[in-house]
Amino acid sequence: MELQKFNYDNKIVKWFAYATMLWGIVGMLVGLLAALQLFLPSVNMNLPYTTFGRVRPIHTNAVIFAFVGNGIFMGVYYSLQRLLKARMFSDLLSKIHFWGWQLIIVLAAVSLAFGKTTGKEYAELEWPIDILITLIWVVFGWNMFGTILRRRERHLYVAIWFYIGTFVTVALLHIVNSIEIPVSFWKSYSWYAGVQDALVQWWYGHNAVAFFLTTPYLGLMYYFLPKAANRPVYSYRLSIIHFWALIFIYIWAGPHHLLYTSTPDWAQSLGVVFSIMLLAPSWGGMINGLLTLRGAWDKVREDVVLKFLVVAVTAYGMATFEGPMLSLKNVNAISHFTDWTIAHVHVGALGWNGFLTFGILYWIIPRIFRTELYSKKAANMHFWIGTLGIVLYAVPMYWSGIMQSLMWKEFTPEGQLKWQFMDTVNKMIPFYAARAAGGALYLVGAIMMVWNLMKTAKAGNFLADEAAEAPALEKNYETTHKEHWHRWIERKPIQLMVVALVVVAIGGIIEFVPTFLVKSNIPTIASVKPYTPLELHGRDIYVREGCYTCHSQMVRPFRSEVARYAPNEGDGGYSKAGEFVYDHPFQWGSKRTGPDLARLGGKYPDSWHFFHMFEPTQTSDNSIMPRYPWLYTDQIDVSSTVAKIKAMQRLGVPYGDGYEKIAASDMELQANEITKNLMSDEKVKQFVAAEGIEKLNDREIIALIAYLQRLGKDIKVEMKTKAVANK
Repeated sequence: MELQKFNYDNKIVKWFAYATMLWGIVGMLVGLLAALQLFLPSVNMNLPYTTFGRVRPIHTNAVIFAFVGNGIFMGVYYSLQRLLKARMFSDLLSKIHFWGWQLIIVLAAVSLAFGKTTGKEYAELEWPIDILITLIWVVFGWNMFGTILRRRERHLYVAIWFYIGTFVTVALLHIVNSIEIPVSFWKSYSWYAGVQDALVQWWYGHNAVAFFLTTPYLGLMYYFLPKAANRPVYSYRLSIIHFWALIFIYIWAGPHHLLYTSTPDWAQSLGVVFSIMLLAPSWGGMINGLLTLRGAWDKVREDVVLKFLVVAVTAYGMATFEGPMLSLKNVNAISHFTDWTIAHVHVGALGWNGFLTFGILYWIIPRIFRTELYSKKAANMHFWIGTLGIVLYAVPMYWSGIMQSLMWKEFTPEGQLKWQFMDTVNKMIPFYAARAAGGALYLVGAIMMVWNLMKTAKAGNFLADEAAEAPALEKNYETTHKEHWHRWIERKPIQLMVVALVVVAIGGIIEFVPTFLVKSNIPTIASVKPYTPLELHGRDIYVREGCYTCHSQMVRPFRSEVARYAPNEGDGGYSKAGEFVYDHPFQWGSKRTGPDLARLGGKYPDSWHFFHMFEPTQTSDNSIMPRYPWLYTDQIDVSSTVAKIKAMQRLGVPYGDGYEKIAASDMELQANEITKNLMSDEKVKQFVAAEGIEKLNDREIIALIAYLQRLGKDIKVEMKTKAVANK
């Protein structure tokens, strides 16, 4: 059969490799900054762009979508061409994909620094960027499927199944979770509210981990691990089970992030059941990877690429064992809202994603530059420094997380809570310092790698178009021997994509659609009213400053939490689903660095909040919360009030007809009332005079106080009404 000559495009691989290294260092630097801020509050620098609430989303987005995202595209563009024996479908699409993705990253970093955020974890980017992400993702898929359709290899290797599953599922997740009502070019409200928003968000959030941080990396593992070991994959049949079981089961597990919350019990139970089931396919993939190395362990000791890959796969196994364990309700009752979850996430991020990316970079760069790695000694040093960094990062967080939870739950013999919340914060400081040291070590190793690979590239000779040859794909394929049944779908990429879409859609539809259709899933509470215009502005400021990154708004039905946050008969008790029907988006949070705020309203006077936001240590000794001095100088954006009320009305929030016309006057009345209350305090008067604030009632701090004082008030009214009725 005649061989066709063609070239692999290494230029696009090089671009994505360089971007991976660049954004990896940037993302890790920002992560180190966030880590330092947790025990050195002065590192927040008293600037709106550098507070923890804004830095933390920049870090997560930079690491997930910039570092890991570019790493995915680097590995896919390199492996896909070779597995299909075809150049990428379009060089132009490759360039649009690359530069479009870098533009998204820059826009994300700048917009998040300026507080332009939806307030939904891992989906913080506002609607214009969401649209751009969708367009660039389509470009990626178009280029990938165009290459698949003109391939010279009939059967699609297992890595490509994972690439296809990633493309279709990430598209589904992103589009569904990003449905929102624009208020302005940089402001929107989630289409969903409260419990519904929580279910959709963690369906997305958990599966962003599954289908952006896991499935594409499993595809890369299935290509680069056998290549580096020069061994075939251990089991073809196991890879089939791994793929289909993983993409079907993973999509159901999102509600395990919402255990003991106000979500329906049946949804929580489904999340738990499928999370436990997830252990089997996850470990099937890990076993398939590690057993590929059977007989090659001597090579592992010598080859730095294999060292990184082996630790990566091992970390994947550890994280995917721990995840199902954390979904058990009795374990989750200890772990949730604590640093235990942070440790769990970073074992996966640093070990699985980070080390696999490092190993692939060490594999690809010498090959496309046609030279040896500049320094194997430096690469081995990077491996050990990085491994030590992971251990030093994770172990203190496991320790501190368990300690946090036990302190929150401990009672004295007399039945009183033994520890104040600030006691737990003070105990965390040494562990936060150790975590930062581990992160710094990991960063040092990554910098060493970049230096080593840049030296390698400089010493080599880049091969932009790598010559290759392969026979053309037979049009009328016939076989004389019996094939495995799965071979049929491996020859049908479009059918494979459609079947994968159906498989992943089932879980999401069954889990969160009933909450939209069956009203009894979200029982309403008569006393719960929409936010006033001033409170709505305050809530938007709360979201803008990233307060949800440190505070939860969810009192779980535990004796310890009710005693801490709602100890009195009229305090509302644990959180109910009907409390959140006007929350677009929900603000339940996922980590308590500070106390829960669900029942905060009325707990302290306005003046307490006024001074707490300016200098937290004035009201809470040893607080690690940032200062927010700009709230006292920046004015409320009154011009956006009408647009915000109209957007809420479109979302079904029951403001009266034409209310947007009088919203501004209502807002002014409430602001004047809060200002009058504040100015009755002599210390506030002195502060206002000293700061030269001529007019207080139009400052952002007034709106934020209005929102904070509203939290939990509606349910407290309900409880007091019931108490009176019972008497």
